[in-house]
Amino acid sequence: MDLQQFLPYRVAVLAEALSQCVGQVYRERFGLSRDEWRVLAALADGGSHRMVDIAARSTLEKMQVSRAAARMEAAGLLGKLPDPDDGRGWLLRLKPAGRALYAKLVPMVRSREAFLLEALTPEERAVLDRALTRLGQRAAQLLSQG
Repeated sequence: MDLQQFLPYRVAVLAEALSQCVGQVYRERFGLSRDEWRVLAALADGGSHRMVDIAARSTLEKMQVSRAAARMEAAGLLGKLPDPDDGRGWLLRLKPAGRALYAKLVPMVRSREAFLLEALTPEERAVLDRALTRLGQRAAQLLSQG
């Protein structure tokens, strides 16, 4: 097997490269880690969310969410409230400083995304979108089968 042609490897390498391109913005300009950025984005809807739900939405482990949330809380970006449904859990919510930071970051990361997507024609973007959706569905099917 040629690893360079193995689909999961190619997708992982591409995902890492894309993440690094976007990461330059939040890391170099704002001092956020990848995990902090993902927590910030997961909380951007303005609601309060359980750590386990943020982990699921961000592809982070619960401990990664917990550590990122602690750093963000110390920086004044988010607040933690006891989870009324789980005596050991917490609900996380962005503070005004976190919402303001997110509002600054979104146009910058969207600009990076747009630059990357400019390499594709509109038709290629549509095909890529459909292909990613179908591959995601097929992977979910395999995972649900155990």
